[in-house]
Amino acid sequence: VQLQASGGGLVQAGGCLRLSCVASGRTFSSYILSWFRQSPAKEREYVAAISRSGGMTYYADSVRGRFTISRDNAKNTVLLQMNSLKPEDTAVYYCSAGARIGVRLADLSLSDFTSWGQGTLVTVSS
Repeated sequence: VQLQASGGGLVQAGGCLRLSCVASGRTFSSYILSWFRQSPAKEREYVAAISRSGGMTYYADSVRGRFTISRDNAKNTVLLQMNSLKPEDTAVYYCSAGARIGVRLADLSLSDFTSWGQGTLVTVSS
């Protein structure tokens, strides 16, 4: 599956943004979808994930309560609604897809996601 992310930009602290990721291919609903982020000099961070049906989600502690991941399998789209943004949320955000089964979303890691979008930059000013 090929992924195309969009929606990044510059926003003030406390503001919100919605990232979108559109996938090509007929098997979109067979993938777990996630968002990672990476800021300079840091490792790529696992931010959020959503199950194939959309019934289960995972959030990193750093974003829980502020970010919401959702998906629309009919439109091959996964969204990340980001509210109450903080300067430390500044990063390049990547959507990704993986086909791992039998593992909790919280236990997935970078290597479990095999398809990646190109990244979209989110900058939060203080």
